[in-house]
Amino acid sequence: MAQTILIVDDDPVQRRLLEAAITRSGMSAVTAPGGGPALDLVRGPRGDQIALMLLDLIMPDMDGLEVLAKLRGSHPDLPVIVLTAKGGIDSAVEAMRAGANDFLVKPASPERITVSIRNQLKIGALSGEVTRLKKKTDNRLTFEDLIAKSGAMRQVFRLGERAAQSNIPILIEGESGVGKELIARAIQGSSDRSGRPFVTVNCGAIPENLIESILFGHEKGSFTGATDKHLGKFQEADGGTLFLDEIGELRIDMQVKLLRALQEGEVDPVGSKRPVKVDVRIISATNRDLADLTREGQFREDLYYRLNVFPIVIPPLRGRHEDVPALARHFIERFAAEEHKAVAGLTTEAADLLEKFEWPGNVRQLENTIFRAVVLCDGTLLDICDFPQIAAAMGVEAKARRVFAEPAPAAGAMPARQSVVAQHTTSPYALTATDAAGHMRKLEELESEMIRLAISRYDGHMSEVARRLGIGRSTLYRKLKELGLEQDIEGEEDRRAAG
Repeated sequence: MAQTILIVDDDPVQRRLLEAAITRSGMSAVTAPGGGPALDLVRGPRGDQIALMLLDLIMPDMDGLEVLAKLRGSHPDLPVIVLTAKGGIDSAVEAMRAGANDFLVKPASPERITVSIRNQLKIGALSGEVTRLKKKTDNRLTFEDLIAKSGAMRQVFRLGERAAQSNIPILIEGESGVGKELIARAIQGSSDRSGRPFVTVNCGAIPENLIESILFGHEKGSFTGATDKHLGKFQEADGGTLFLDEIGELRIDMQVKLLRALQEGEVDPVGSKRPVKVDVRIISATNRDLADLTREGQFREDLYYRLNVFPIVIPPLRGRHEDVPALARHFIERFAAEEHKAVAGLTTEAADLLEKFEWPGNVRQLENTIFRAVVLCDGTLLDICDFPQIAAAMGVEAKARRVFAEPAPAAGAMPARQSVVAQHTTSPYALTATDAAGHMRKLEELESEMIRLAISRYDGHMSEVARRLGIGRSTLYRKLKELGLEQDIEGEEDRRAAG
């Protein structure tokens, strides 16, 4: 579940070199041979998984500037890094004006490309988080800002959007940690009260002797210690929304006053001679069954019916496992940027582990679990070993982090290459002149292997490879095509990264 980078280049050799460098750094990559196929991928069903685009500027079907122009209309926030051999200042300025986030001149080293990608992903994650926080602070958060892929949550969103079109009282039910307050904020942000006060009251956390004062306010001198006039939460929320969290914990005597405030649209501050009119939209939330509490006499029946006009039930995370990958990816991006970590995603095994876990603490538990893993991780991908408590609960062995991953042999790989890969007793770059029967190998095979080993030895820096082999860069590319090595570069780069 690593972040996916889209590589757009008409040169297959460049695509494979870039793909190998990106894979080596812990991210996944998809490729497109031109601008048209790239736009189809971004706009396709899996386009939301693409975190960044590496875009060649000069392509035969559609140049990079045209791709940028079309991309910014539909995906204005997708980071784009332009790579081109045409490295003039005018080209860079033109690309940046068209919407590119960075500009690199070929040949760029894998390290330089990786640093640029990570910088742009970090900037994107931080800017996205800042935007969400600003919208939350301004009480303008909407359902489009929330992360959910499951059908159950999409239904919750649809109900919330319908409820936002009126002032109908809403009761949000769900286990602790499912995100009841976020849904309430999205309802506020989607309504005509967007931008107005959103006041939260945790009814289970208010001291019993202060409940009335906190909710309805008090006048100066109304009781010992009341040295100043205090506006209650109802008056603070005037014109906006009052979110009553854990409403099931409210004392019975306060339930009577709350019912009157809801019915009359006015509150009686402690010590006041006259009631105060308020215009407040009420959204309540509970993790308990209010119907059971009503039957048991712990919650007033008349208040229950007053609050439960438009119920919305948020399913637990264990009932919507398809939301786990998107949430985990969001938390990884956010915490990696905040903690200045190079974590880019999850290994396949770790992603599978998280998706299968029941998450009794719901989204809050997932968030804190990812936070801890990112802080402690020293690699680029979170593995099972970074989630020891989850692994133990699932009965999975949390093995040590794999420093070297031995890749499977590529289909149709040459026996000579396999023999060289196995020769770690002398040097990983040894070259064998004879075949298994003791006969001399063909010059073409030796040349092919020499080029492959040089690419591995010099980290894919094609200019350095050409210089060390004593040939020109254009000659090197021609030989790669003649010898069919362009199909094998990715496998060779992965072998070098693993070994």
